[in-house]
Amino acid sequence: MKKKFLIVIATYYNNISSSLLKSAKNTLPKISTIKTIYVPGVFEIPVTISKNIKKYDGFLALGCVIKGKTPHFDFISQTVTDAIMKLSIENKKPIGNGIITCLNISQALARKKKGREAAQAVISVLSQK
Repeated sequence: MKKKFLIVIATYYNNISSSLLKSAKNTLPKISTIKTIYVPGVFEIPVTISKNIKKYDGFLALGCVIKGKTPHFDFISQTVTDAIMKLSIENKKPIGNGIITCLNISQALARKKKGREAAQAVISVLSQK
């Protein structure tokens, strides 16, 4: 399946993000075109996908949000998830949500291969007849 994929990755927790990216890229078909755009945080992912929605067949949103002592975690996590789902449905294009939301760094490190699952989800939707 030769498709064009855009990966938008937040670099805020770069050690986690780089592992998400590696697991995603290793899962996408080798014959595909893959472009990666780096953004500072997960909040910038939906607008970056939106700006590129017509250019690609499938998208991966990768990043990490770790809960702190304020409600910021809840607002960011919910807002970004809702925006990604809205973009996907309105444009009828799959966006794999590989943004992990964790309570601490230990949980994030344990989930750093979730990029693979996001890539598999996009591939699955693109394969539908």
